[in-house]
Amino acid sequence: QVKLVESGGGLVQPGGSLRLSCTASGFISGIYGMSWYRQAPGKERELVAGIIRSSGSTNYADSVKGRFTISRDNLKNTVYLQMNSLKPEDTAVYYCKADEPRRGYWGQGTQVTVSS
Repeated sequence: QVKLVESGGGLVQPGGSLRLSCTASGFISGIYGMSWYRQAPGKERELVAGIIRSSGSTNYADSVKGRFTISRDNLKNTVYLQMNSLKPEDTAVYYCKADEPRRGYWGQGTQVTVSS
């Protein structure tokens, strides 16, 4: 079993920055990738960014390219999402996900609110 714990959400003004963290614990050796998703009220959950645990290869949603950066620290079993130039439309609950070949695990989510 894998447990994911997210932190770092909060309220920030437009143009501001936040860094989210997600730490995995438990039986993590089978995890090959980790990613961040978000879900705004009334909308479907969407992929924000993903990273391959071994190679560090990344991918991003078009809406966040150039503003968000995903990274990982394998020694700490942690993945980060650095969010810069935040916009009101980035407001959502952000979820961390860890992927194994046959299943995925979700964190509990952390709220990010971008508002003046």
